[in-house]
Amino acid sequence: MLNTIMQKLSNYSLSQLRTLEAQVVEELKKRHFLGISQAREQILHIARGAGISVDELLSGKVPNESKSGSISVKYRHPDELTHQWSGRGRQPAWVKDWIASGKSLDEAKV
Repeated sequence: MLNTIMQKLSNYSLSQLRTLEAQVVEELKKRHFLGISQAREQILHIARGAGISVDELLSGKVPNESKSGSISVKYRHPDELTHQWSGRGRQPAWVKDWIASGKSLDEAKV
């Protein structure tokens, strides 16, 4: 089949080949965008079926239903009330200084 097409193309003039090229490019663009449109519809259908909104889908963020708010403060500097720590993650500088000065972390417990 390809050989037959090639034989026919060899009979075309340069002008006819350029016209054919433009038609092929247009058809490729049309099929490309049709494919994207069909894929988008399939994705949206799946998302709707799973109860996911378009905004959630596009944001890429996974909602965390287990979050009930901020983590409570577990330790507070007695003299500087703004110095607080939940006890999670890296120790803040004031906690390191507190411990380095020989004080127990239990003394700063809320």
